Amino acid sequence: MSVIDSAEILLGRSLTDAEYGKAAVLGWCIELFQAFCLVSDDVMDKCLVRRTQPCWYRLPHVRLIAINDACMLRSAIFHLLKKHFRQETYYVDVLELFHDVSFNTDTGQLVDLITASEDTVDLSKTAYYSFYLPVALAMRLTGILDSDPATAIRPYQIALSILIPLGEYFQVQDDWLDYAGTVEQIGKVGTDIIDNKCSWCINTALALANPEQRAILDANYGGKGRGQECKVKKVFEEVGIAEEYAKYEDDAFAESLG
Repeated sequence: MSVIDSAEILLGRSLTDAEYGKAAVLGWCIELFQAFCLVSDDVMDKCLVRRTQPCWYRLPHVRLIAINDACMLRSAIFHLLKKHFRQETYYVDVLELFHDVSFNTDTGQLVDLITASEDTVDLSKTAYYSFYLPVALAMRLTGILDSDPATAIRPYQIALSILIPLGEYFQVQDDWLDYAGTVEQIGKVGTDIIDNKCSWCINTALALANPEQRAILDANYGGKGRGQECKVKKVFEEVGIAEEYAKYEDDAFAESLG
């Protein structure tokens, strides 16, 4: 719906049936990309639950076939784009958008998996396809060029400067809910701690921890034992992660206003 809504805002009117159809296809391509990411991510993270249901790879008739299913989901994007947009002048631009966003997402996932240093947490992995991609696709659909020769304005750079910080806020919130949220709230069991994820929570805790607390985090973060996860959560509480998150939200809101 973000593609459709963005296109209508950019044009200042309701879409024709033909325009709506194209916008909807682009929106579904984003949904396919999201599904590809989630199916793949659950396999790599060994997650148990997704949206209150067993993860796809955990179904007895699926298992590691899920890897090929994920590939099929991504391949379907380019099949649909070729079918519906090959004749459009912006076809290559749309292809490049999906390829660029895919590269940024894959890179962010790699950083997530191998755990970056505490000074280089990457919060933009989801921002590109959840926030920037729908708007950028709507901009292509409505004929917005890369730059205005008369004013030197670069609309896509402006969109990035607005939407990536918004996406980063979403990712911080996602990291926080993985630690503090319930299954009813987030539709899954949080696994960032036992999966050794380079999340906002651990990076913030490392920055605030005293030497004793740091030693506990070093010894237990990423450990598979339930007791290890509890020790990490106890340090999170001691260093005031909840208060830090509340401050982050307030600061992000204030920055968005000014």
